[in-house]
Amino acid sequence: MTLLRRTALAGLLATGTAGLAHAADFPSRPMNWIVPFPPGGSNDIFARPIAAFVGHRLHEPVVVENRGGAGGTIGGMIAARSRPDGCTLLVVNPSLTFASIVYAESGFDLMRDFAPVSGIAQVPVALVVNPAKVEAKDLAAFLAMARKPPSAINIGSSGLGTIPHLAIELLQQRTGVRLTHVPYRGGGPALQDLVSGQIDATFAPLSTVASYVKSGRLRALAVAAARREPVLPDVPTFAQAGVADFNVSTWYGLFAPKATPVAILDTLHAAIQAALTDPGVKRIWAEQGAEPDLQSRQAFTDFVGREVERWSRIARAVGLPME
Repeated sequence: MTLLRRTALAGLLATGTAGLAHAADFPSRPMNWIVPFPPGGSNDIFARPIAAFVGHRLHEPVVVENRGGAGGTIGGMIAARSRPDGCTLLVVNPSLTFASIVYAESGFDLMRDFAPVSGIAQVPVALVVNPAKVEAKDLAAFLAMARKPPSAINIGSSGLGTIPHLAIELLQQRTGVRLTHVPYRGGGPALQDLVSGQIDATFAPLSTVASYVKSGRLRALAVAAARREPVLPDVPTFAQAGVADFNVSTWYGLFAPKATPVAILDTLHAAIQAALTDPGVKRIWAEQGAEPDLQSRQAFTDFVGREVERWSRIARAVGLPME
């Protein structure tokens, strides 16, 4: 063996040994999970119970930190630049799969700069209105209101280039109505303004609106899923309400900086998957109209790749960025 080959092999062995030693020590400090949206949204609902379980299982606390702004890209940049030691993860929803299309200066690309760790939940999106502001009892009446000049329906979203924003654009494309889009810095602020009557409607995951609908503070007109959802069984799907092929589900998952050792990714995946089978976590998910995302790490990685392609195509089709 030549000196050059011996030197190269020694370097590879040293790197591998260092990686294994690092993984064996994981976690060596408290963990930080970045939610790239303000408090009160669906990202929080799903991240916090998992964080508590994982912290207990791995014997280090997990701090969930909200770093909202710019459609989730501010928190994304912070996470992308963090140490790849498994102690900083990013809570992701589909909005970040096409962030680079909407925000040219986003500073990161999801598949280039991150390694998928695990999915945590899948949940459909619903169109909801404030019943004190919108008289429409169903989707047909809502669309009729929007077509009647002058249309002044203010519909909020969790931000420019987020899944609720794409749902608004798709609804306008499919039905020909025009709505006034009001982007917020996250789903939580948009929901607060909807409940208080500052806006008329929004698209939001069932996880954030189901309790408001059940209490009568909001009215759900349709759910963007292939079937009615058990958490709101009286709410029709968009297809049942007259708008075919309108399925807009969202999902939530955890991602680590790209160079994180595989052994650490596997440890995190196992801990998160264990959380998803915990009876208490499963009960929370059912109450939110969500399904646990029980996939292998490779299956989740493949799924995210397909989602990046799908949502990037839709984002371009509706003409993002527009504002």
